[in-house]
Amino acid sequence: MQFTDVTYKVVIKGVTSTVEKEILNGISGSVNPGEVLALMGPSGSGKTTLLSLLGGRVRGLTPGGSITYNDQPYSKFLKSRIGFVTQDDVLFPHLTVRETLTYAALLRLPKTLTKQEKEKRAIDVIDELGLERCQDTMIGSSFVRGVSGGERKRVCIGNEIIINPYLLFLDEPTSGLDSTTALRIVQILQDIAEGGKTVITTIHQPSSRLFHKFDKLILLGKGSLLYFGKASEAMVYFSSIGCSPLIAMNPAEFLLDLANGNINDVSVPSELEDRVQMGNSETETRNGKPSPAVVHEYLVEAYETRAADNEKKKLMIPTPIDEELKSKVYTSKREWGASWWKQFSILFCRGLKERRHDYFSWLRITQVLAIAVILGLLWWQSDGNSPPNQQDQAGLLFFIAVFWGFFPVFTAIFTFPQERAMLNKERAADMYRLSAYFVARTTSDLPLDLLLPSLFSSCGLFHGRLEKECWSIFSNHGYGVPLHCGSSGTWTSYWGYTDGLKESNNFGLCNSNDLHVGRWILCGESSSIHIMAPLSVFQLSHIQTSSEGAVRTHYGLNQWSENRQRFN
Repeated sequence: MQFTDVTYKVVIKGVTSTVEKEILNGISGSVNPGEVLALMGPSGSGKTTLLSLLGGRVRGLTPGGSITYNDQPYSKFLKSRIGFVTQDDVLFPHLTVRETLTYAALLRLPKTLTKQEKEKRAIDVIDELGLERCQDTMIGSSFVRGVSGGERKRVCIGNEIIINPYLLFLDEPTSGLDSTTALRIVQILQDIAEGGKTVITTIHQPSSRLFHKFDKLILLGKGSLLYFGKASEAMVYFSSIGCSPLIAMNPAEFLLDLANGNINDVSVPSELEDRVQMGNSETETRNGKPSPAVVHEYLVEAYETRAADNEKKKLMIPTPIDEELKSKVYTSKREWGASWWKQFSILFCRGLKERRHDYFSWLRITQVLAIAVILGLLWWQSDGNSPPNQQDQAGLLFFIAVFWGFFPVFTAIFTFPQERAMLNKERAADMYRLSAYFVARTTSDLPLDLLLPSLFSSCGLFHGRLEKECWSIFSNHGYGVPLHCGSSGTWTSYWGYTDGLKESNNFGLCNSNDLHVGRWILCGESSSIHIMAPLSVFQLSHIQTSSEGAVRTHYGLNQWSENRQRFN
């Protein structure tokens, strides 16, 4: 993989003006199979942006420069053959380690492999990453006890190496881990590279042991390239330009100090000393040493004059290319690991296993049972033979329709946004089609959605002395199915137009009530009023249809029509 003079800018739109901000400026380098390339630099130096550009994960403005894979540009085929481990561990908390890797194998491995071969590949990855002891343990989250942080990071890596990728990108895989666990993660990356793969990772501040395991190093500072070459030769290079540590230091700490412009424990090059002695106030700090801006400028100039030309000449030297891989990279055809139907079935089963814990939590069941008992006590032994009591029971049915019209909305409000990060991650890797996900997501909720209403009906409806014939009960549930689908679907449409957890939740909470109630008011007889005639598109309301349908199935069409005319 080679990249030459890579630049990237973002457009910042203000109220009155638009400003372009340069994130990367002229970054060049290369990495071959069997090597581990580390991207280092202080926060905000452009490490993650460069990693995302190399991995084809940046949308929007096209970067400048050239990025090639086996002398070919980025293609849709290569997208599904690249492993990209994000900094955040995006995993389903209620799935076990084995289930997580098995579903990834079923979705991502080629169609030519059988289900048994894909499952065996998942087991092999578990053994390769040393996850045998926790393979049947849930991943866990902030509220669910699960595997440790290091094991969770290894599961994320396993999700990507399960496809045997040509290139593996990792964004700070050792963040938040202790030194021993971090060393184990880097050792795994080194083993992957020794298998003929190309590994590129960002890393913030590695220990000395970690630093010496990298083959190549890119040091960034304010979006500019300060060093590219062998990691073992970085200290020699900076000593050659007059920057040597005055005390024994971790090489990574020394390099980060230079990238930040901090030279308190570093020898000052003679050229910078001359600038300070000239008395230019812009080049001095309070202690008489060059300012960080001047140090940064000096390091950039030193690399461009002494090392950049040599490294660019090395990039011109042809490297051995796998012709078979080259032809595949050039192919623009997207390859799915499974057919649409298999994607749907796999996502359906995964959705059932993941969300059953949330749907049947003790808090949710207690909430439904408590409301059912309260309704049963309020309408205890009510008699539906007389018209006034029938109107009273109609109020009960309407309350049930409204309750189960809004209950799925609030369930979806806190479920869909939490899965958005997972959806973005898996869609970026071309794991499945978007249509297969939404169909599987909706249908996998139906079996779970219908169990709680059934429990609710058994506690509430019978206490209210409503009709107990099987036809009435099943008809009532029949009207409840579109009620659940409509409520969940309404929120799904909201979710598709909003970005982020906070925005989508606020949007759904503020607008779901308006839409549900508005559609109920503007349907039926009220839609015939001449003022509301332009709004006749709202003829259908799942709440109105469900409540009126339940009343008619309980009392019969003719009897309800007569009583309705009498009440009016």
